[in-house]
This record gives sequence, structure tokens and C-alpha cells, in this order.
Amino acid sequence: MNKLLLVDGSNLLFQMFYGMPSRILNHKGKPIWGILGFIGALLKMMNHIQPTHILVLFDGEHENTRTELYPEYKANRIDYSAIPEEETPFFQLNDIYRALSYLNIKFKEITDNETDDYIASYVAKYEKQISIVIASWDSDYFSLISKNVSILRYRGKKSYLCDIPYLQNKLGIVPKQYSFYKALVGDASDHIKGIHKIGPISAARIVNSYSSVEELYLNLENDPQKQLLQNQKEKLLLNQKLIEFQNTLLVPYGLDELYYKNKEIRTIEVLKAISVLA
Repeated sequence: MNKLLLVDGSNLLFQMFYGMPSRILNHKGKPIWGILGFIGALLKMMNHIQPTHILVLFDGEHENTRTELYPEYKANRIDYSAIPEEETPFFQLNDIYRALSYLNIKFKEITDNETDDYIASYVAKYEKQISIVIASWDSDYFSLISKNVSILRYRGKKSYLCDIPYLQNKLGIVPKQYSFYKALVGDASDHIKGIHKIGPISAARIVNSYSSVEELYLNLENDPQKQLLQNQKEKLLLNQKLIEFQNTLLVPYGLDELYYKNKEIRTIEVLKAISVLA
């Protein structure tokens, strides 16, 4: 069965850069633990998923349109301009690009919108044609889960796939309810504040009781959380707009361009081929 692996490259880079147990340098003293972890993890993912098509997307540096709606959006992120370049994940990014080129894996640095929006656009365009696995720890992708779309959370031998039953068991909701749910509880990673004292259990009850923010407020007088939700409609609508993906973007590669013939190859071979290791 054909399968498309969409990798949130920036998410994986940060996971590997900050998650590797040691800071590894090559024979020239150059930091390489980020690329070592990234390529090693990617090859293991590919061995596990066995994709017939693959694409890796990275967030580039550009103005974020969501900050126009909410200036505090992602304001809690690290300011890398104050850190020496060699101590940031981005210092190893060019080597990762070279490694992907060596592997003949298509990749793209996004210079408008966000990686999430492009992955959502790929799902909207191709989910009826091919099984899709999204590799990321970003929970926002839960809204894209379907019978043909799952989320891979990579953690070595403890990696697992998130599908519809996973989301129902974990949060008590289905994928189409996720943006409404997240608007209620907020998203600390993106600095989006939820409704005070509305936690996961209350949020799950609300989204299972009402199909939208509008329906909730039409029936607010009878809701148990009326006192907490009063005067919060505009906040919820804004949160939902920040969380929902733009899924109609023009994608950089067609499905036929993403074909990948899986082959056995070791991380060390890749790093030697691009002269990262001697």
C-alpha cells in the first residue's frame, strides 16, 4: 500500500538537538549531534513506516501571519539572536539539508505561513489518494487524524502512532472537535491562553455537547460552566482561528515528485558521504 510520510522537520530537529544525551563534535570540533540525531531518527522512522513517498518540511525565518491576529502568539519561544550561532539547532541545518539531498529525499524550507499549514494542505489534497503519516510531537496535528491519516510520535523503540481510537481514549473527543477543544484549554507551547479553570474534562464535555462556539453560546444559560464562559466568546473564536490550519495552500511538490525507493542505509554512511564524519 502506498504511504506518504510527512515529517515536521523543525519539530524533529529541536527534539534531537535538545534530546540527545551528549553533545557530540566531529574530528574538527564541529557540533554534529543535531544532524546525527535527526538523520538517525529519520532513517528509523522510514524503516518503521516503510513509506513509498516522503517529504520533510522546515519552518524558515519570516513574519508569522498569526501574530497579526494575536501579538503574543509564540512569544514564549527562545530568542536565538542572543545565542551564539553554533549553540543553536540552526547551525547544523545546512548539513541536514545536504544529508537529505544525498538520500534523495525532497525537503522544503517554508518562507510563508507555517509548516503545519503546508502539511494540512498536503492532507487535504492527497488523503483520499494515499495513506498519510505525519511525524511530529505537535499536538495540533490531532485535528488532521482520519481513517487514512495518523500521527507518528517518534521516541526510538517507544515510538507510537496516534489514530482515531488513540484520540478518543486520551481526550474523549474525535479529530474534528480538536480545534474547539484546544481553544478552550489553550496551548502553552504557542502561548495561547485557554479559558480560566476549564480543563481537559470540562472541555471534552463541552465539545461533545455543542458542535461549535456559536452553538455553545446559544445555549450558555443552561451550561454548567456558564460563569466561567461568560464574555469569552471572542477569545474562543480567536483561539480557534489561531489553532486551525490553512489547508488550501499551493504545495511545493506533487505526489509523484515525492516517490522514494526505500533502501537500507546507515546514519554513519550518510554523514561520511557529506563529509561530516571522516
